[in-house]
Amino acid sequence: MSTTEQPIATTKQKSAQSRLVGTARVVVLVAVWYALYRHLQPAANWFTYSVLGLSKTSHTGSAAAFFVFEVPKVLMLLGLVVFGVGIIRTFFTPERTRQILAGRNEAVGNVLAALLGIVTPFCSCSAVPLFIGFVQAGIPLGVTLSFLIAAPMINEIAVVLLFGMFGWKVAAIYVTTGLFIAITAGWIIGRLKLERFVEEWVYEFQANAASFSAEKVTWTDRVESGKTAVHEIVGKVWPYVVAGIAVGAGIHGYVPQGFMASIMGKSAWWAVPVAVVMGIPMYSNAAGIVPVISALLSKGAALGTALAFMMSVIGLSLPEMIILRKVLKVQLIAVFVGVVAFGILIVGYLFNIIF
Repeated sequence: MSTTEQPIATTKQKSAQSRLVGTARVVVLVAVWYALYRHLQPAANWFTYSVLGLSKTSHTGSAAAFFVFEVPKVLMLLGLVVFGVGIIRTFFTPERTRQILAGRNEAVGNVLAALLGIVTPFCSCSAVPLFIGFVQAGIPLGVTLSFLIAAPMINEIAVVLLFGMFGWKVAAIYVTTGLFIAITAGWIIGRLKLERFVEEWVYEFQANAASFSAEKVTWTDRVESGKTAVHEIVGKVWPYVVAGIAVGAGIHGYVPQGFMASIMGKSAWWAVPVAVVMGIPMYSNAAGIVPVISALLSKGAALGTALAFMMSVIGLSLPEMIILRKVLKVQLIAVFVGVVAFGILIVGYLFNIIF
């Protein structure tokens, strides 16, 4: 072996050893996480009823048990999934997303845009630059809006919370219906040819062309991205998680059984549209609203009505509409809200009929 080849071989061996050690650490951490997660319920009951001495039949005991169990459960699920999504997102930068969507058949583009919206980094503050970048890349308006609908509505936080509180079936229903709304709404808006209601400066804006970096991203970088996502996202939303679960615990412990059925039940035909109208001006995120939805359902609220309320709060928040006003005229925002709200109404009524 030449002297030049020896350092290369040594470097490869060190790299392989590093990957092996990293994999072993991840396996150990996942095993510890799973062991802790499995024992959360008995630990919460022990702390509530033995340490705190609360009665299982009291309102306070019921509320406290709900809070003590749900907070660590949700935060543990959130940390695990955010870490995984943080790794996935390293494969889908905003620049690469634009490259994937540009030049596609519009119907195919709506589907791809909605799917990419789930895993691509997005928040309300990035709505404007993303919209401008998509327009500059020649992506149709309807496809762009499919992305902007799916990204905030079907985020990993909502999916994790729904899975943790209601199980995989409800989480799957949420993802499927959210995708349906994003794809259909984008397709309808695309058919209406509303490009004239985009602010003129968007088309005139000449930004520096953003080229996707071809720099190779190592798995060490991807894992670090996952850790960073946990630090930034969980670190940002945990107060909303705690506050939402606190509200949910109050409803769970003190609201009479069946009370919500009278105002959010299947028999109240007006409940779904009222829930959607109430949700639009509210400002909350999935971390804050899902625990409340869980408590409402436990007290008799219909699944369709509760999902419609949650979708309108997350997908049609007033702050996002205000931000989008920078690039969209009022007429297009009104169509955007109307089409999405109509889709949410259909979902609400449909699931109230089925479940």
